[in-house]
Amino acid sequence: MIRQLHRVLERGQARAVRRTVALMVVCAVAEGLSLMLLLPVLRALFGPDPASAWPWLGAFAASVALVSYLGYRSDMLGFRTGGELSRSLHHRLGDHLVRLPLGWFTLRRVGEVTGVTSRSVLAVMSVPAHQLRPVVNACCVPLTVFVALFFVDFRPALAALLCVPVVALVHHATGRATARQDAERARLGDEATGRVVEYVRAQPVLRAAGRTGEHMRLLEQALREQSRTERRSALRALPGLLGMTLTVQAALTAVLTVTVYTALYGRIGAAEAMAILVLTARCTEPLLSLAELGGALRANRGELARIEAVLREAPLPEPARPVPAAHGGITFDRVGFARGGRNVLDGLSLDVPDGHSVAIVGRSGAGKTTMLHLAARFHDVHSGAVRVGGADVRDIGTEHLMAQVSTVFQDVYLFEGSIEENVRLGRPDATDQDVRAAAAAARLDEVVTRLPQGWDTRVGEGGAALSGGERQRVTIARALLKNAPVLLLDEATSALDAENEAAIQEGLERLRSGRTVVMVAHRLHTVRTADRIAFLEDGRIVEHGTHDELVRLGGRYADFWKAAAHDAE
Repeated sequence: MIRQLHRVLERGQARAVRRTVALMVVCAVAEGLSLMLLLPVLRALFGPDPASAWPWLGAFAASVALVSYLGYRSDMLGFRTGGELSRSLHHRLGDHLVRLPLGWFTLRRVGEVTGVTSRSVLAVMSVPAHQLRPVVNACCVPLTVFVALFFVDFRPALAALLCVPVVALVHHATGRATARQDAERARLGDEATGRVVEYVRAQPVLRAAGRTGEHMRLLEQALREQSRTERRSALRALPGLLGMTLTVQAALTAVLTVTVYTALYGRIGAAEAMAILVLTARCTEPLLSLAELGGALRANRGELARIEAVLREAPLPEPARPVPAAHGGITFDRVGFARGGRNVLDGLSLDVPDGHSVAIVGRSGAGKTTMLHLAARFHDVHSGAVRVGGADVRDIGTEHLMAQVSTVFQDVYLFEGSIEENVRLGRPDATDQDVRAAAAAARLDEVVTRLPQGWDTRVGEGGAALSGGERQRVTIARALLKNAPVLLLDEATSALDAENEAAIQEGLERLRSGRTVVMVAHRLHTVRTADRIAFLEDGRIVEHGTHDELVRLGGRYADFWKAAAHDAE
């Protein structure tokens, strides 16, 4: 497990783990050696001068104080290391997750990521903080005592050491018998977590459809499966625990038998025999705890493997030498992209000149949002290339590309914090005047004026304290504040009423000046404001031109326009 930790930790944390283990081993060996002071104490008590036991008792007390100090230091170091592990793993997971393609984040992954970043990290944190020292003590204290017993008599010591591999084999067999069940339990735990998250998020839809009972049954089924697996895991672990207990008790009996036999035939004295019996009995407790500790470590090893699996997921590759974008133009060059076994885009080509705006139109599921995601490099294309400013987005580098692009998508998510903090995410070093100007352009200032705490109003988790339209205004203000040369809009005004939509359109028109805009829109006047329109069907651009040109053409766009106009009436 230590090797696993080294693979997922940064170099500094790996060294901290090694230091923690080393100090715990020293503490355990010191404890084993301090127990051996019982031998001279008993020799003195059974000898002609019992008072000579006092110096040895003093030495024993001093050793207990030393072991207590080392134990305190190792415990504190373990807690500190556990906290550092938690911080390091959370940061490393966070840094890694933001570099994974968005296609990786399926619904099933929601429960997995939630479990990994919470349960798995806490389980790994508990290893140095709570579990490592008992395991080290259970292994090192008995081993130190058994080795030291050779200086008393080799027969009981040899009997004790011969029992060590037997106990280790039983412990290993017990672990292998339950390892598969541990993996199944973790899998069902992730599924149950995903169902809980899904159930909470889907409350508005479920209540509107009157289907909360049906969806609750799905959640209850997942929880029942998890409960059954927990029970099966406990029952399967029981034979191993009993086997470990019987093995340790049998080993203790064997050592006691050899000790008594050696004492009866006069090869060791009564003091030595009593010391061996007491020390052997003292070592039984940590050995018996190995079964329980091993189960906990085995479960945590599984959690660590889950963290490793996430960290092994290939992120979007970064170029060794990033190429800057020369301008804001966007080119889709024979782009192919598939998802779920379906070709979403198939040889798509489109050129958006620098400073121009293009509206992407098509039926739902045609791949319009996917085009925006590829332009922002949320995914990598499977064939062809997407270029920004003449450079392939794969060669630009994520940091520089994100500086070139502002995005406003349908799914609005705000971070817990104030309205101003969420707007400033677009440009943290912006002046107050710039923030207020962006807010005015997005008509966010009207929302701020109505709120009792103004700019300091907390938006809640995901922006729950604001309405859908208000959340959309925040994201539009954020994009306006960023002032990037490329603007990607996906139904940016979908959550606004007609009056506010018109106001937002005025702000977006000002933003478009000298910038490249690619928008996905269904509303008629939003489409007409674009310099050109591209109609997407079957993964390709089948029509491309101005609104008037496409209407005169009488093709797919004209049919779309007529249908949209009819719906608007």
